Amino acid sequence: MKAYDAAAEIKASPEAIWAILTDAPGYQVWDSGVERVEGSIAPGEKIKVVSKANPGRAFPVKVTEFTPGQRMTWSGGMPLGLFKGVRTFTLAPGTDGTTRFTMREEYTGPLLPLIWRSMPDLGPSFRQFATGLKQRAEQ
Repeated sequence: MKAYDAAAEIKASPEAIWAILTDAPGYQVWDSGVERVEGSIAPGEKIKVVSKANPGRAFPVKVTEFTPGQRMTWSGGMPLGLFKGVRTFTLAPGTDGTTRFTMREEYTGPLLPLIWRSMPDLGPSFRQFATGLKQRAEQ
């Protein structure tokens, strides 16, 4: 397994952050790495994420876990589990009115070693996502 993650302390409620995370058309406003998100971010829905790094290709994922204000998971990959990516967003309220946001994406499957070598370093885009979300939620 390989993974990327990012986190931020955000001065906003989990509900306010959740509203931003589930607003598909809004991603292009605050996430500078995303060209657009197509579809509805809701339980069991399939969405397509088009990144600026690869604008000619949409990454289809399914919303496989959806606990409002707390946790959401997007899953995608190749047939037969040859390569799979699972991105989990978690919101944990603090005692001082802040919320701890974490995002982690884990990659698995028999083709992982081959695909991993050809993948760009997603660390900067994960940090960019967390920073963009924080700035948007704190506006």
